[in-house]
Amino acid sequence: MSSAIVFGGATALKPPTFPQKHRGVVAKFYSPKLNLTRSVFQKRIQYPNGSTSFRSLLRHRVSSNDAQFNSAPENNSQQQPSFTEFITSERVKVVAMLALALALCNADRVVMSVAMVPLSLANGWGRAFSGIIQSSFLWGYLISPIGGGILVDKYGGKVVMAWGVTLWSLATFLTPWAAETSLLSLLAVRALLGVAEGVALPSMNNMVARWFPQTERARAVGISMAGFQLGCAIGLTLSPILMSQGGIFGPFVIFGLSGFLWVLVWLSATSSTPDRSPQISKYELEYILNKRQQSFPVEANKVKVIPPFRRLLSKMPTWSLIVANAMHSWGFFVVLSWMPIYFNSVYRVDLRQAAWFSAVPWVVMAIMTYLAGFWSDMMIQRGTSVTLTRKIMQSIGFVGPGVSLIGLATARNPSIASAWLTLAFGSKSFGHSGFLVNFQDIAPQYSGVLHGMANTAGTLAAIIGTVGAGIFVELVGSFRGFLLLTSLLYFLAALFYCLFSTGERVNFDDPVG
Repeated sequence: MSSAIVFGGATALKPPTFPQKHRGVVAKFYSPKLNLTRSVFQKRIQYPNGSTSFRSLLRHRVSSNDAQFNSAPENNSQQQPSFTEFITSERVKVVAMLALALALCNADRVVMSVAMVPLSLANGWGRAFSGIIQSSFLWGYLISPIGGGILVDKYGGKVVMAWGVTLWSLATFLTPWAAETSLLSLLAVRALLGVAEGVALPSMNNMVARWFPQTERARAVGISMAGFQLGCAIGLTLSPILMSQGGIFGPFVIFGLSGFLWVLVWLSATSSTPDRSPQISKYELEYILNKRQQSFPVEANKVKVIPPFRRLLSKMPTWSLIVANAMHSWGFFVVLSWMPIYFNSVYRVDLRQAAWFSAVPWVVMAIMTYLAGFWSDMMIQRGTSVTLTRKIMQSIGFVGPGVSLIGLATARNPSIASAWLTLAFGSKSFGHSGFLVNFQDIAPQYSGVLHGMANTAGTLAAIIGTVGAGIFVELVGSFRGFLLLTSLLYFLAALFYCLFSTGERVNFDDPVG
């Protein structure tokens, strides 16, 4: 515990003991040469048990000097790390684990898309009923993002992500048992999968905000989301192979067990914040501290249990994120759920070929996600405003897929269709450096709950899109009309985001009139 010392009636803190390799870094922030604000010496920061924390002192000093959350220029005394230093850093190890978790997340989702073809034939399910089963995942996903976002803001991304992966891996592992027991059991297990996976992206956003400065966050999100996209490719390509070797339910067992293994590594090899990591180097810790990473309010007792929902919804930048997330989810889940069936029914390719044609775009999207993030970070580092950068990235992320889906709807053979789908997903990846990073820009202290609110809207859109696609096909008899409708929605969403989004911090503390 830290002890208090007194300077002329004002209370300050005696530095606590830190690991030897970190003492030089910490000493810089306790140096008497620094012009600490008077409020630090006049107010002793305490937890409920009366103890005093160095992290609380540091965060209070940074937020006082910077009017909270990066409103003042950053300390640029330390050079940007080289690519080698960045890629071998502790923070990249953390984001690599996040990428692996998101890969498992998407693989567990997409297995049902491949398994639905033989399950529908075996059980006599029509297209509309198959859409309802596909959407059962989204029923659970609908209820968890807001609650999960609140938990992430309060307890941190590490703990919440661990619980999420544990529960969704259990649901995946139990799917074979549920499918053989009853239809109700299958729907319940898929809904549980959705509940657990609803915390994944808010947890990722929280960990990125803790570990990465703003000039690296697009790349960090790019690495994480590359794993997310590769999870689709892995699920779509491996599932038919595993089914041929171990039956329809083989992939569910393999992916479920992989998730349990990930949790063990995550809990033992990563830390929730840089200052708690025993593996982090002195240079990296100093770099993160100098970039004001600790200005993000990560301590649980600093976050409100009930967020100011009315104030959050009173600002148009919030609605720009909600609309963007809704459109992103509409397009994502329609393609995720229906592309194997689309290639199978429209182009008459077998299940294994359908999975392959559907998987190629995800690989391209994974590569483009990182490249878009790198480009976005470079634009900001070279002086382009955060607002303009986010709008450019999101415009590419919506207009590109809108144009590409028109090409997909008019394609005459599976190779051309796959090329258009690949272009759609490659351009769609730019949105991860647009709206997906934007949560951290406008409200770092509420990024979890904001992401949860947007995810809930996105899930509603995904349910409508997934079920609606099946009903549309049965009524009209064609997938192509639904693709053209989705293209129009992409164009409208791009316009809305450009009109109302911002890269600046939004003040959600003002009373709502």
